Parts: sequence; C-alpha cells; structure tokens
Amino acid sequence: MKLLYSPPASKYLKKIKDKRLRKEFFETIDKILANPTIGKPKKGDLKGRLCYGFYYDRTEYRVSYRVINNETLLIVTVGTHENFYRDLKRYLK
Repeated sequence: MKLLYSPPASKYLKKIKDKRLRKEFFETIDKILANPTIGKPKKGDLKGRLCYGFYYDRTEYRVSYRVINNETLLIVTVGTHENFYRDLKRYLK
C-alpha cells in the first residue's frame, strides 16, 4: 500500500524534536499501514476518515487517515488529542 502525507501532517511530524515521540508516531503509522481497519471510523462531517490514538508521556496523540481505492493510505492530520478534531475540520474545509 502506498503511503502519503498531507501538508499539515508532514509539517507536524517534521517539527517533533523528541526522538522517542517521533518513533512512536512512525510505529503507529506502520501499524495502520499493516491493518488499515485498526482505526475508529468517524461520523458526521468527518465521515470517511478513520482515527487511531496512542498515549505517550501521559498525553494522548491521534492520527487521522483515509484509505483511497484500497491502494493508498493518506495520513490527513496528526497531533495531540486537544483541539485535534477542530484542526482536522479546519483542514478539511
């Protein structure tokens, strides 16, 4: 499966300075790539998106993604759970 990153996701991942946190994000993305149905499907105006979360240092992080034509995995947004869905909706407008 081909892996793509949206501009906000790419920008966020590049800014991470904590090497362990960066490693955790990429391990999570690898899990999603191995099993795209692992995430929870969203409803309403976020329909068609899936989200998967993990905890690191007592903070919850989320990865939002879409599977396109069963061939491509698009990482839409990544970040902390706080304001995550607000930022996701802002990007989708």
